[in-house]
Amino acid sequence: MAPVSATEARAFGGDPEEGGPLSPFASGLLAPTLTKAILSVVFGGFYVVAFLNILYRGASPGRIALCVALMAALLILQTLYFTRPKPRPQPPLRYLALLAQVALVYLPLLVFEQNWIGLPGFLAGTVLLVLPFPIAWVAFALVVASVAAEQASLTGSLLDVAYSSVSAVITGLVVYGLTRLSTMVVELHAARAELAEMAVAQERLRFARDLHDLLGYSLSAITLKSELTRRLVVTHPVRAQDELVELLEISRRALADVRSVASGYRELSFETEARSARSVLLAADVLATVELDYGDLPGQVRTVLATVMREGVTNVLRHSKVEHCEITVRQQGRRVTLDIVNDGADEPLLPDQVSGRPADPRVGGSGIDNLKARVEAVGGTLHAGREPDGRWRLRAVVHLTDNRVR
Repeated sequence: MAPVSATEARAFGGDPEEGGPLSPFASGLLAPTLTKAILSVVFGGFYVVAFLNILYRGASPGRIALCVALMAALLILQTLYFTRPKPRPQPPLRYLALLAQVALVYLPLLVFEQNWIGLPGFLAGTVLLVLPFPIAWVAFALVVASVAAEQASLTGSLLDVAYSSVSAVITGLVVYGLTRLSTMVVELHAARAELAEMAVAQERLRFARDLHDLLGYSLSAITLKSELTRRLVVTHPVRAQDELVELLEISRRALADVRSVASGYRELSFETEARSARSVLLAADVLATVELDYGDLPGQVRTVLATVMREGVTNVLRHSKVEHCEITVRQQGRRVTLDIVNDGADEPLLPDQVSGRPADPRVGGSGIDNLKARVEAVGGTLHAGREPDGRWRLRAVVHLTDNRVR
C-alpha cells in the first residue's frame, strides 16, 4: 500500500502540521503505552509490597539479596514474556517458561515461608494466559488450593488461610485481566490503523474512479471535437467556430469536474449530460436518439445514472463501426431505468485520429466494474450484454425505495 500523505494523515488523526510527525496522542500510541505502564506499575507494586514485608521482618543481607534477585527474575519473566501483546513462542518453550515461573514461585517458599505466600497469585494469572481452556481454570484452582495448603501448614489459622486464598484469587485475576486489557488495547490500535489505511485506500480508489469516469468521456469528446474542427476549419469556418465553442464548453466542464472530484462532491445533470452526449456522438458520425422521461430524482441517484450515461457514451466512442445509439431514461413509479443501446459493440477501437496509430487495446480501464459499484451503492443493478438482435445494451436500474440518500 502506498504511504499515507500528510493531508491524508491529518484526515485520519495525523499531525495538523503539514508533513510533521504524528504525536503520540494523534497516532494512537498513547493508549498501548499507558496500559503497558499501568500493568508494569501494578505488577511492580505487588513485588514491592512483598519485598517490604521481608525487610520489615528483619531478614539478613544475604536473604535480602536473594529476594531481590528472585523478584527481579519473576518480574522480568512476567512483564517481558507472559504479558507482552506480541505472539509468544509456541510450546514447548512457552511451557518451559511456565515451569520456570513455577520454580521461582514455590521454591523460595522453603526459604521465605510466610513472606513469599502472596507471590503464587502471579502464577495463577499466568496459567489463565498460557494454558488452554478448561485446563487453565483447573490449574488456577490448584494454585489457589496450594496457597491455602501452604498457609495452613505455616500458621494453621483459618483466617490466614481464607485471607491468602482470596489474595491469590484477586492477584491472579488482576494479572489475567490487566494482561488481556493490554493485549486488546494493542489489537484495537492495530485495527484502528488498518481501518485508517483502508479509508485512505478507498478514498484513493474513489478519486481514481471519478477521474476515469469524468476524464474518459471529456477527453474522448475533446479529441473528436478537435478532429472535426480541424476538418471543418477550411471548408465550413462558421460551423468550425460553433464546434470550437462547444469544445471550450466541454473543456471548462471537465476542469470543473476535476475540481469537484478533488473537493469530494459533485452532482451531474441528466439534461446537460444528454445534450453533451448527443453532440459528441453526432460529431463522431453516430446517429443519436435521446429520450428522457423522469420526475424528481434524488441527487445521488441522478448523479450516478448521469455517470453511467457518460461512461456508456465513452464506450460507444471507442468503437469504430457504431452507427446508431439510443439513450433512454424512464421512471415508472419508484423504478428508474437507464438504457444505452448501440449497434457496433465488440468492434475494434477507434484509431488515434490525430496520429493515425491504432488505439492501445490495454487502455480499456475498469469502467464497467466502477459503474457496477456506483449503481449498487444506491440500491440498483447494472448489466451489459448483447441483445438477440445483435445490438449491445448497457442497462442500469435503480429502485428508489431501496435508496435512502436523497
